[in-house]
Amino acid sequence: MDFSWTISCRAFADAAEWFVATAALVDGRWTEPGLGEWDVRSLVGHTSRALLTVETYLSSPAEVVEVGSTADYYRATRAAAAGPDVADRGRAAGEALGTDPAAAVAEIAARVVPLAAACVGHEVVTTIAGGMRLADYLPTRTFELVVHTADLAAALGLVSEPPPVPARQALDLVAQLAVTDGRATALLRAATGRDGLPPGFSVL
Repeated sequence: MDFSWTISCRAFADAAEWFVATAALVDGRWTEPGLGEWDVRSLVGHTSRALLTVETYLSSPAEVVEVGSTADYYRATRAAAAGPDVADRGRAAGEALGTDPAAAVAEIAARVVPLAAACVGHEVVTTIAGGMRLADYLPTRTFELVVHTADLAAALGLVSEPPPVPARQALDLVAQLAVTDGRATALLRAATGRDGLPPGFSVL
């Protein structure tokens, strides 16, 4: 399913709002376990990069489109995403949030969401995978916000569902990756209660 630029901006804004609201519930538990080797602060720091990279990349226009779709971005970055630098960047981003990480996250979102909304989607930006249209790149940021805010809620012991628009966009991306990578059957059988997912299953 293709999403219009208006819907993608709405998804990004709603996902950012959910992230900000969830980070506000941390309430001093920043050093508790977050995800993998990250504590909560590092997890929130990593998630904040889903906002900050939009700001950074908008200031770095590209001449040509090298990555043609949202799904292609994840295929192109699989090796990098598995590297140790990701964990280090998450910790550094967490530290950069300062003495009041929740307030810092709210400020970042308040700054970046309008930047995206002011664009038309045809802008070509320089990403770690190469030049991409903003309309294709922004859903990757929504996906990161949705997945990692869910991680944060789980780390805090909260029962919390993402807003409907970003949830649909994130699930659509999961479906695209599963289909093109030949993993649709496993995902469908798990989603319909037939089987559990194989150990280590991921579409990323």
